[in-house]
Amino acid sequence: MQKVQGFGGFFFRAANPGLLAAWYEKHLGINPVPTSVEEQPWQTGGGATVFAPFPEDTDYFGDPNKQFMLNFRVADLAAMVAQLRDQGVQVEDEVEMEGIGAFARIHDPEGNPIELWQPEGDA
Repeated sequence: MQKVQGFGGFFFRAANPGLLAAWYEKHLGINPVPTSVEEQPWQTGGGATVFAPFPEDTDYFGDPNKQFMLNFRVADLAAMVAQLRDQGVQVEDEVEMEGIGAFARIHDPEGNPIELWQPEGDA
């Protein structure tokens, strides 16, 4: 059986796509979509990717009107949290889950939930 190799992109609607792309680049280091062959798209590091549909009535994402939550792996959650706070980004729900890793929650300017995850053993 042929299988997909990973995500090739994540596409979603935004009220202000340019502003949101700039926020993701500034705070999370995600390159915007290239507009020429000289520009490079965001390159991800290797590691686990969890693909998990949730029940439609889950409260895990926070706002019930949000249909998705992004989860990004990070190498050093404490350093990322400090950097984001220095940039004025509100960080919430810092938790550790034994056997899984450490998590923190932020939201982009349009209120989309973003979970930051440092997998256990990646310290």
